[in-house]
Amino acid sequence: MDDSLISIVMPVHNAEKYVRQSVASVKRQSYQNWELILVEDASTDRTPEILERLAGRDSRIRLIKNEGDHGASYARNAGIAAARGRYLAYLDADDIWSRHKLEEQLAFMKEKKAAFSFTAYEFGDADAKGTGKVVRVPEKLDYKRALSRTVIFTSTVMFDLAHVGKELIYMPHIKSEDTASWWKVLKSGVTAYGINKVYVVYRITGSSLSSDKIEALRRIWNLYRKSEHLSLAYSCVLFTGWAFRAVVRRL
Repeated sequence: MDDSLISIVMPVHNAEKYVRQSVASVKRQSYQNWELILVEDASTDRTPEILERLAGRDSRIRLIKNEGDHGASYARNAGIAAARGRYLAYLDADDIWSRHKLEEQLAFMKEKKAAFSFTAYEFGDADAKGTGKVVRVPEKLDYKRALSRTVIFTSTVMFDLAHVGKELIYMPHIKSEDTASWWKVLKSGVTAYGINKVYVVYRITGSSLSSDKIEALRRIWNLYRKSEHLSLAYSCVLFTGWAFRAVVRRL
């Protein structure tokens, strides 16, 4: 394990319109000791050839090809397994990082001795231009508080693998696998530290899963009942709090 290397995992499926811009935001980072693991997941557009070119132009970019369309959790887990760095970050293939994201988040984690960190982010339009709608984050988040607020956005997360093993962060193969994964890590006793500064633009497109609000409601409810096995009454309380905060985030 390279103690100064940040491994970045990017699952990619039919992202020909966006992936080059997302990769460019990695290459522009002020912190340059990174590896980018692109996990191609059975795309049917020009994504595979674009990824081949990107990997061929920079030795820090590695390409993994999944056999079959397995979804984001399988793709991220393949990237996690291949990671060689002490630190691991995620970036979705349509999101954008600001230039100092890695440098400042790494410094923050070292200062706090944090095993798990996440940052604020801004909603962007289809062109990844900020809309002014920013999701602020708390200084700390434990399992109990996280259940009623899904403020941890995947493209903002960084782990210190010296303190959180890969086995703990592998994502379950369920819907909203990222949220379920954060809860699993927090439930183990790890505290997540928030950086209340925007480093990520979350591009909202017509294909964004979270843009389907009914589906989002269904998923969070299923996580409470089927993943976390919480009681009906407690699930109702948490669900109400989650729904309120979800609405406020988008105002």
